[in-house]
Amino acid sequence: MDAAPLLTLLARTLQEHSLEAVLIGNAAAALHGAPVTTVDFDFFFRKTPANIRKLKCVAASLNAMILRPYYPASDLFRLVRDEDSLQVDFMGTIHGVKSMAALRSRSIKMEIGGVSLQVASLADIIRSKRAANRPRDKAVIEILEKTADEKKGSG
Repeated sequence: MDAAPLLTLLARTLQEHSLEAVLIGNAAAALHGAPVTTVDFDFFFRKTPANIRKLKCVAASLNAMILRPYYPASDLFRLVRDEDSLQVDFMGTIHGVKSMAALRSRSIKMEIGGVSLQVASLADIIRSKRAANRPRDKAVIEILEKTADEKKGSG
Protein backbone atom coordinates (compact mmCIF):
# COMPACT_ATOMS: atom_id res chain seq x y z
CA MET A 1 0.00 0.00 0.00
CA ASP A 2 1.33 3.43 -0.93
CA ALA A 3 0.93 5.67 2.12
CA ALA A 4 1.94 8.85 0.25
CA PRO A 5 -1.61 9.87 -0.78
CA LEU A 6 -2.89 9.45 2.78
CA LEU A 7 0.09 11.28 4.27
CA THR A 8 -0.42 14.09 1.76
CA LEU A 9 -4.08 14.32 2.74
CA LEU A 10 -3.18 14.30 6.45
CA ALA A 11 -0.47 16.95 6.03
CA ARG A 12 -2.79 19.17 4.01
CA THR A 13 -5.63 18.79 6.53
CA LEU A 14 -3.35 19.49 9.52
CA GLN A 15 -2.07 22.59 7.74
CA GLU A 16 -5.59 23.72 6.81
CA HIS A 17 -6.67 23.63 10.47
CA SER A 18 -3.33 24.87 11.88
CA LEU A 19 -2.90 21.79 14.06
CA GLU A 20 0.78 21.48 14.89
CA ALA A 21 1.70 17.81 15.10
CA VAL A 22 4.83 15.75 14.52
CA LEU A 23 4.67 12.37 12.79
CA ILE A 24 6.32 9.68 14.89
CA GLY A 25 6.37 5.88 14.82
CA ASN A 26 6.85 3.47 11.95
CA ALA A 27 5.39 5.78 9.30
CA ALA A 28 7.97 8.42 10.27
CA ALA A 29 10.71 5.78 10.30
CA ALA A 30 9.71 4.70 6.79
CA LEU A 31 10.06 8.30 5.59
CA HIS A 32 13.63 8.18 6.93
CA GLY A 33 14.24 5.12 4.74
CA ALA A 34 13.71 2.34 7.30
CA PRO A 35 12.27 -0.84 5.76
CA VAL A 36 9.23 -0.98 8.06
CA THR A 37 5.51 -1.08 7.40
CA THR A 38 2.52 0.21 9.31
CA VAL A 39 -1.23 0.43 8.93
CA ASP A 40 -1.68 3.56 10.98
CA PHE A 41 -0.14 6.97 11.50
CA ASP A 42 1.00 8.34 14.86
CA PHE A 43 1.31 12.04 15.68
CA PHE A 44 2.48 13.82 18.81
CA PHE A 45 0.61 17.06 19.57
CA ARG A 46 0.05 19.43 22.46
CA LYS A 47 -3.12 18.38 24.23
CA THR A 48 -4.69 21.79 24.83
CA PRO A 49 -8.35 22.83 24.56
CA ALA A 50 -7.55 24.83 21.40
CA ASN A 51 -5.77 21.89 19.78
CA ILE A 52 -8.54 19.47 20.69
CA ARG A 53 -10.97 21.85 18.90
CA LYS A 54 -8.62 21.84 15.89
CA LEU A 55 -8.43 18.05 16.05
CA LYS A 56 -12.22 17.87 15.89
CA CYS A 57 -12.10 20.04 12.75
CA VAL A 58 -9.44 17.76 11.25
CA ALA A 59 -11.67 14.75 11.95
CA ALA A 60 -14.68 16.46 10.36
CA SER A 61 -12.65 17.38 7.26
CA LEU A 62 -11.52 13.77 6.91
CA ASN A 63 -15.06 12.45 7.49
CA ALA A 64 -13.63 10.53 10.46
CA MET A 65 -14.70 10.04 14.05
CA ILE A 66 -12.58 10.49 17.16
CA LEU A 67 -12.36 7.57 19.55
CA ARG A 68 -10.81 7.69 23.02
CA PRO A 69 -9.43 4.20 23.67
CA TYR A 70 -8.77 3.44 27.29
CA TYR A 71 -5.58 1.72 28.20
CA PRO A 72 -4.76 3.05 31.33
CA ALA A 73 -5.54 6.73 31.32
CA SER A 74 -4.46 7.29 27.76
CA ASP A 75 -3.71 10.65 26.17
CA LEU A 76 -4.69 9.09 22.85
CA PHE A 77 -7.19 10.51 20.38
CA ARG A 78 -7.78 8.04 17.52
CA LEU A 79 -9.28 9.28 14.26
CA VAL A 80 -10.98 6.46 12.39
CA ARG A 81 -12.59 6.52 8.97
CA ASP A 82 -14.56 3.37 8.18
CA GLU A 83 -14.72 3.80 4.40
CA ASP A 84 -11.01 3.03 3.91
CA SER A 85 -9.93 1.91 7.42
CA LEU A 86 -7.84 5.05 7.93
CA GLN A 87 -6.51 5.16 11.49
CA VAL A 88 -4.59 8.16 12.80
CA ASP A 89 -3.46 8.43 16.42
CA PHE A 90 -2.84 11.80 18.05
CA MET A 91 -1.03 11.49 21.36
CA GLY A 92 -0.47 14.07 24.05
CA THR A 93 2.30 12.00 25.63
CA ILE A 94 4.81 9.61 24.12
CA HIS A 95 7.21 7.28 25.89
CA GLY A 96 10.75 8.66 25.90
CA VAL A 97 9.74 12.15 24.71
CA LYS A 98 9.75 14.90 27.32
CA SER A 99 7.97 17.65 25.38
CA MET A 100 6.50 18.66 22.06
CA ALA A 101 8.98 21.55 21.88
CA ALA A 102 11.95 19.22 22.26
CA LEU A 103 10.63 16.73 19.71
CA ARG A 104 9.78 19.48 17.24
CA SER A 105 13.21 21.11 17.58
CA ARG A 106 14.84 17.86 16.44
CA SER A 107 12.21 17.01 13.82
CA ILE A 108 12.66 17.36 10.09
CA LYS A 109 10.29 19.13 7.71
CA MET A 110 9.60 16.81 4.78
CA GLU A 111 7.64 17.50 1.61
CA ILE A 112 4.90 14.95 0.98
CA GLY A 113 2.90 15.53 -2.17
CA GLY A 114 3.87 19.20 -2.16
CA VAL A 115 2.81 19.72 1.47
CA SER A 116 5.15 20.13 4.45
CA LEU A 117 4.98 17.60 7.27
CA GLN A 118 7.01 17.62 10.50
CA VAL A 119 8.61 14.19 10.97
CA ALA A 120 10.34 13.09 14.18
CA SER A 121 14.05 12.38 13.97
CA LEU A 122 15.05 8.75 13.70
CA ALA A 123 16.86 9.08 17.05
CA ASP A 124 13.62 10.22 18.72
CA ILE A 125 11.66 7.38 17.12
CA ILE A 126 14.20 4.87 18.44
CA ARG A 127 14.20 6.52 21.89
CA SER A 128 10.41 6.33 22.03
CA LYS A 129 10.30 2.68 21.01
CA ARG A 130 12.96 1.76 23.59
CA ALA A 131 11.05 3.58 26.34
CA ALA A 132 7.72 1.98 25.37
CA ASN A 133 9.40 -1.44 25.65
CA ARG A 134 6.50 -3.23 23.92
CA PRO A 135 7.23 -6.39 21.91
CA ARG A 136 6.13 -4.73 18.65
CA ASP A 137 8.49 -1.81 19.32
CA LYS A 138 11.41 -4.00 20.36
CA ALA A 139 10.95 -5.96 17.12
CA VAL A 140 11.91 -2.96 14.95
CA ILE A 141 14.60 -1.24 17.04
CA GLU A 142 17.46 -3.14 15.41
CA ILE A 143 16.14 -2.25 11.94
CA LEU A 144 15.82 1.42 12.90
CA GLU A 145 19.31 1.50 14.40
CA LYS A 146 20.76 -0.05 11.24
CA THR A 147 18.96 2.59 9.16
CA ALA A 148 20.33 5.34 11.41
CA ASP A 149 23.87 3.93 11.08
CA GLU A 150 23.52 3.76 7.29
CA LYS A 151 22.32 7.38 7.18
CA LYS A 152 25.32 8.47 9.28
CA GLY A 153 27.67 6.59 6.97
CA SER A 154 26.24 8.18 3.84
CA GLY A 155 25.79 11.67 5.32
